[in-house]
Amino acid sequence: MKEVTDAQRFGVAEIRGNHVIGIEEKPESPKSNYAVIGIYLYDKSVFQKIRRLKPSGRGELEITDVNNFFIEEGKLTYEVLDGWWTDAGTFESLLRANNLVAETGANKTSSKPRNQTKLPEGVAR
Repeated sequence: MKEVTDAQRFGVAEIRGNHVIGIEEKPESPKSNYAVIGIYLYDKSVFQKIRRLKPSGRGELEITDVNNFFIEEGKLTYEVLDGWWTDAGTFESLLRANNLVAETGANKTSSKPRNQTKLPEGVAR
């Protein structure tokens, strides 16, 4: 997860204590500012969960529903990402992501850009 300022654009986690108690996809009124950013590690039971999926109101099978199945079983854990992250779901954000990698490098544990340039507007740190 990553804390963001525009949580309504993402799947958003509802957190109580150290536990995720629910995830809502693109909520109008997010219950937190923690976006579920799409880095998942599942056990083999994920395939059984996928078979249970039904199209959402948007007509899509939602990964959020898979994650909520794990929440129902008490098996979902999470980490909050340290460092920069940006969405890459639009042409504009994909360009921003490419520019960030070009400026700062990929897979770095430091959030400091190598050349000390300012990160583009809208990029979460």
